[in-house]
Amino acid sequence: MVANRVKNIEKSMIREIFNLATSDCINLGIGEPDFDTPDFIKEGAKRALDMGKTHYSPNLGIPELREAIAEKLKEDYDLNINSNNIMVTCGASEALHLSLLGLIDRGEKVIIINPYFVSYKALSQLAEAKICEFKTDENFNIDLDKLNEMAEGAKAIIFNSPTNPTGKVYDKETIKGLAEIAEDNSLYIISDEVYDKIIYEKKHYSPLKYTDRAILINSFSKTYAMTGWRVGYLVADEIILNNFLKIHQYSVACVNTFSQYGALEAIKKGDSFTKKMVNEFKRRRDLIYKGLKKFFDVYKPDGTFYIFPNISEYGKDIDIIKKLIENKILAVPGSTFGDSRYIRFSFATKLEDIKRALEILEEIL
Repeated sequence: MVANRVKNIEKSMIREIFNLATSDCINLGIGEPDFDTPDFIKEGAKRALDMGKTHYSPNLGIPELREAIAEKLKEDYDLNINSNNIMVTCGASEALHLSLLGLIDRGEKVIIINPYFVSYKALSQLAEAKICEFKTDENFNIDLDKLNEMAEGAKAIIFNSPTNPTGKVYDKETIKGLAEIAEDNSLYIISDEVYDKIIYEKKHYSPLKYTDRAILINSFSKTYAMTGWRVGYLVADEIILNNFLKIHQYSVACVNTFSQYGALEAIKKGDSFTKKMVNEFKRRRDLIYKGLKKFFDVYKPDGTFYIFPNISEYGKDIDIIKKLIENKILAVPGSTFGDSRYIRFSFATKLEDIKRALEILEEIL
């Protein structure tokens, strides 16, 4: 039969909820922009197809895209990155998988900030890590002193900002504090930054700005509405990257070539599209926050398109999710993210659907 490392992993509840979606459902479950990929990105991929860009690319990705990513990181975050430190991956998902398989030996300690994105725990289990969960406070803040205590003997911390599922954006002091913990404890920060451009009032900071012991992971999926294109990237020390490359070579070889040319157009021309999309998400954020705070203790998201209300006074997360499904609303139980006191709503859907969902929720409660 199958290996124990697979048997002990649960299927993604997010994908299970996604599979329940029908045309008459209000889908507040899946984390995906409801915007279509912009035409100029599609045209970039079409041009690549017409030019015969249908063969393998270099394992690390096409040089033009890696150079453009390096320039963008310099422009946006003052990060001095050589393109040789960048690998184009099959979405952020592969980048996370490479980071854990490439860094962690069996039994080594990995710290996951709770609440966490579902992949972090599953991929750590696949790497046969010893998983330690670090709980944030009621506003999802990180107590750096307590984290530093837990960090002794750890190999890595998996960190996410802006954060799925909470929408929390961590401030500069927290990011610098994490970098100091990494340096003091000789561990790595696996920094998932896929929502770095979906921020409302705050500013994004990367741990890579403050320590070389950070592995930066990002994706084109959320920023440019390219979820189905499966293009992400990973930034790391060249020695680490070349070892991750071994796994990449034997698992996927390279990201499909014409998708990379689409991503190149996205990074060159996509800022105005992203700004427009984020402005719309902000309108939706404000609407759903106003509606949910009537009933729940809820943190107002600083970024992403998720909101994570505390529903514990109304019952178990699974029971509330079932009731919502009965009323044709899809959401995700908080236990999927490590805390059953909450449920996650995605507001990456049109305002009319959010309004209707809030009306139904009021009737249920």
